[in-house]
Amino acid sequence: MPGLQLLTPVALGPYNLRNRVVMAPLTRMRSGPRNVPRPLNVEYYRQRASAGLIISEASPVSPFGHGYHDTPGIHTREQAEGWKPVVDAVHEVGSRMFLQLWHVGRMSHPDLQPGNVLPVGPSALSANEKVYTRDGPKDTPVPRALRTPEIRGVVDEFRRGAELAMDAGFDGVEIHAANGYLLEQFLASGSNTRPDEYGGSVENRARLILEVTDAVSRVWGADRTGIRLSPANRYGSIEDRDRRGTWGYVIGQLGSLGLAYVHLVEPRVNNSTEVENPDERLNSANFRTLLHVATKLLSAGGHTLETAEPAIASGRADLAVFGRLFVSNPDLPRRFEIGAPLNPYDRSTFYGGNAEGYTDYPLLSESAAY
Repeated sequence: MPGLQLLTPVALGPYNLRNRVVMAPLTRMRSGPRNVPRPLNVEYYRQRASAGLIISEASPVSPFGHGYHDTPGIHTREQAEGWKPVVDAVHEVGSRMFLQLWHVGRMSHPDLQPGNVLPVGPSALSANEKVYTRDGPKDTPVPRALRTPEIRGVVDEFRRGAELAMDAGFDGVEIHAANGYLLEQFLASGSNTRPDEYGGSVENRARLILEVTDAVSRVWGADRTGIRLSPANRYGSIEDRDRRGTWGYVIGQLGSLGLAYVHLVEPRVNNSTEVENPDERLNSANFRTLLHVATKLLSAGGHTLETAEPAIASGRADLAVFGRLFVSNPDLPRRFEIGAPLNPYDRSTFYGGNAEGYTDYPLLSESAAY
């Protein structure tokens, strides 16, 4: 399909990307022992390196930040070394790769915590969800509320994760402040009932996100730092008394920093199910004007070619993020370019396992028709 805006080059921070197709951060739960990336992960990312930008699967910055088994981390030197061949493989194919920095907060279980301790959160309120443990899905417990002095340690963990990502050779990092995890837990009034300087007003609830962003940007520079936000998210019992005001405030604060990008999850997903969300006030069109002129807007949320192309062509977004379609179509940009059919994805193989549903989806070059 010639003439697609989605396939045109774009500048992102100091980089010139060959297209505007972004591979989403996709938790696949296939790391090796000690949460270290392994050769299977190298092949998976290599296959998909025709994207203009790859955002790694979410990678915890702390041993206490894991909420799913077998997720690759970025809190040990060994993990950073494990990421190096992944990044090298992506660079060899000509793409750029950012690592997503993650802390799940209360979205965890003692089975996934060192010493089987309770997970932490802004307040002692359960996420009321299930998380993947080696023994199967388990209910999230009531977490332990972080003490005020401990919060500085969380900021330091994100900073250290950013440093390790630089050592691993990544081109930048993305802060995960979306989808019901720790930073969004602090931001939302429904999950944060703290009485200290990290709770109460929106300025206080946004404090941790802004402190983390400052710490990470000091490592990488603002122009190689991105952040993911999900204003319409309700997964993980995320509720807020003024969603437009809360996320508008934090995007406005972030918008003045000259970040490489803001990665916005559009209001399509509600409680992780594919349903129509009527709150159009929470989409990229309504937040774009709050961003610095140098900051690109990445739009995510179940995009297809038919939804992504007009978003780019209209200027509502600068790049479009694809998840499930990239799982099943390693050569997704090429398929868009020539109008080739897409492989269907298999949800049953999304999480955990080995090559099946991970590196065994066929490429166009393996099809006699192409």
